[in-house]
Amino acid sequence: MKVKAVILVGGPEKGTRFRPLSLDVPKPLFPIAGFPLIHHHIEACSKIPEVTEILLIGFFQPSDAIKRFVRRERQKYGKNISYLQEYTMLGTAGCIYHFRDVIMNGDMDAFFLMFSDVFCDFPLLQMIDAKEKFMPYLMMTVEVPQDQSLHYGCAGINPLTKEVVHYIEKPDTFVSRDVNAGLYLLNVDIFEEIGMLFQRKHRPSISGSLDNEKYEDSTSNGLGRIVLESDLLPLLSGSGKLFAFKTNTFWLNIKSAGSALHANRAILELYKTTHPGRLNNESNCMGNVSVHPTAEVDPTAVLGPHVTIG
Repeated sequence: MKVKAVILVGGPEKGTRFRPLSLDVPKPLFPIAGFPLIHHHIEACSKIPEVTEILLIGFFQPSDAIKRFVRRERQKYGKNISYLQEYTMLGTAGCIYHFRDVIMNGDMDAFFLMFSDVFCDFPLLQMIDAKEKFMPYLMMTVEVPQDQSLHYGCAGINPLTKEVVHYIEKPDTFVSRDVNAGLYLLNVDIFEEIGMLFQRKHRPSISGSLDNEKYEDSTSNGLGRIVLESDLLPLLSGSGKLFAFKTNTFWLNIKSAGSALHANRAILELYKTTHPGRLNNESNCMGNVSVHPTAEVDPTAVLGPHVTIG
């Protein structure tokens, strides 16, 4: 199976909950456990032989920082990695539809779609194995406590077939503990689904195929914004096309500054099994500590998450 990876990195119009951490550094480049946030996604994708290309899609201006990051990642992993800038905020489905020709280039069988503010163990190989059981669209789900489920997209899942038979984004009342984890493996047929949805939702008079010019005209006034979670997934549920990849893997949703601090601790703990070489074992390090190779630490300093001063 030939697969690409698409990572949605958002843009400056979003991520206000991440301030003040994102005032000087774009959220996707903010360091978590010693590396830019989206480095963890790229690293996971680079380990999968089936992934031939990694595309970053966002509304950030292609600054020098972003260009340097992409160049370093490309050199480090030897993968074709590119940043594609949206001309306006198109929504999580609208942006991939806009760049569908780039995504489909090279006769891809499917592509991973992941959100940059989601971190997990990235069970990508397992999802490929599950997808090959004739599942057109695969969505990773995790279980959360009932009181937290209202903050996420909730899925009703057939326990025998794993088909998603019902989906609602951030419901008002309890629906399910199985929530959308922000990681998908999708057939390229998804672009036909998005095109048909656009016609029904925004231009009911348009018939036939949807071309880029018509789509871009409509997005200039905001009408073309298509959101995967609230617009498309509810329509796909119960259609026999959308299936859940249920997992109890380590999973975090990094939305706020506070959650970034929690993620930093959690990922450093995860390094003990995934990347033990990234943790420092010197006598002045207490707990999980990662020191950048370029950093100079005074011999009298004591580093750690639970160091008491005085």
